[in-house]
Amino acid sequence: MDLRRDALQILKETSRTFYIPISILPSGLQEAVASAYLCMRAIDEIEDHPELDNATKAHLLRTISLTLQAGVDGFAVDAFSQGFSGYEHSLAEVSIRVRDWSILAPESIAPRIWDATAAMADRMAYWAERNWKVETESDLDRYTFGVAGAVGLLLSDLWAWYDGTQTNRTQAIGFGRGLQAVNILRNHAEDLKRGVDFYPEGWNAANLQVYARRNLTLADAYTKSLPAGPALNFCQIPLTLAHGTLDALANGKEKLSRSDVVALIEQLISVDIKAS
Repeated sequence: MDLRRDALQILKETSRTFYIPISILPSGLQEAVASAYLCMRAIDEIEDHPELDNATKAHLLRTISLTLQAGVDGFAVDAFSQGFSGYEHSLAEVSIRVRDWSILAPESIAPRIWDATAAMADRMAYWAERNWKVETESDLDRYTFGVAGAVGLLLSDLWAWYDGTQTNRTQAIGFGRGLQAVNILRNHAEDLKRGVDFYPEGWNAANLQVYARRNLTLADAYTKSLPAGPALNFCQIPLTLAHGTLDALANGKEKLSRSDVVALIEQLISVDIKAS
């Protein structure tokens, strides 16, 4: 089995935002970032599962966390399967194959990815048990840090591991938070249908727009501080799409169209070529 090829295929099927920037990363870093993304996508699919009740979600997420925490030199073939017993046909492939994604990364950085995924799974379990009830801006900060800001910190660690690139960690948190805030805005109507509202009490879309733009300002500073190379190439694409989505929502659109996405990416790649 070609695990790297499988990972890229699953990535292509699950995320149009991150497939392109991950697919162009150099060998080694590509496996590390793909591992991190797919491990977190695995638990995210459980958090968002439309058929599982919240108690079941919390149980599955904590089981994954405990399994990851037990990792030393990798994981036995059946390390995660016992925890999925009874749910094999309910969960998405990306979730069922979390063991594959956990062993995809190079050995020297894999434990950092396990740690980040385990911590995120525990945080997701907490929010599932309280039905993602966000009452205050502080609650929103806690949620966006737990599921995205911490990803920004992990990415900073991956850049440093790969080529020594050092970053501002507050800006790294803003990078993750900003992308998540845009997702919250884009998915608000759909979330309400499943009984979840990430808007603090008294907030509307305009308030979330301000929150998202404040964090994207940090994300812009973070990206601008990166030297030319893989980290910059990776971060520019999702950040450009986040800004584009925010502008589209502000103009009354539900989301960016596929043609909008293609145009933004082509424009970005064109700028990179001219600058090189």
